[in-house]
Amino acid sequence: MAMRDEMTEIPFDIVGFDLDGTLLDTSGDLTDATNHALQLAGRESLTPDEVKPMIGLGAKHMLEQGLLATGGIPEAEFKPLYRELLKFYEANVAVKTRLFPGGEDMLGALDDAGVTYGVVTNKFESLAVKALTELGLMNRMAFVIGGDTMGKGNAKPSRKPIDEMIRRSGYEIGNARAVFIGDSRFDIEAARNAGLPSIAVRFGFLHQPVEELGADMIIDHFDDLIPALANFG
Repeated sequence: MAMRDEMTEIPFDIVGFDLDGTLLDTSGDLTDATNHALQLAGRESLTPDEVKPMIGLGAKHMLEQGLLATGGIPEAEFKPLYRELLKFYEANVAVKTRLFPGGEDMLGALDDAGVTYGVVTNKFESLAVKALTELGLMNRMAFVIGGDTMGKGNAKPSRKPIDEMIRRSGYEIGNARAVFIGDSRFDIEAARNAGLPSIAVRFGFLHQPVEELGADMIIDHFDDLIPALANFG
């Protein structure tokens, strides 16, 4: 609880978070959903460490990668398998999913500082809302913007969901002090495209070395986030 013992000046009005691999460790539930579809296809199961690099571009991409890793994509079966994966995941969206370590104190510190925060994810908005609701976090979010919220082709790395984050927080584009936090190049590129600073998390579902993402800062743990935000000032 040391993070909240002293008030730290945070030079931002809005803090946006990616969801999978940034705010929440969703790897257990996403692995189970992927393996459910793979088992229906007669494939071997994958481990969470094998599935983590497949996360971040939506469930369809995750299933495609899972099938490629276990023998290839059966074109005729793909759509039914994808529907089964989504059905299973929706029913089990927060069984193993948790905030990453330090997340609760970090959110509490943002609350204490009066900072507006929420989620911009490439996950379907409905699934993101369901996961956050089941974890008791939804009522703390000022916005939840999914990969489908802004319409086809407008997920991260497009700047459109980041601009929407600012609008939903009650600010005009260009008049808000905002920062975005993520674990993939899509997160960092979306922030850059919107003209915002970014922070990358080393503990995420990384597709490449975190140093290669091009973020303005890197944190190793959520205990480091509040001091990192203060350092922008």
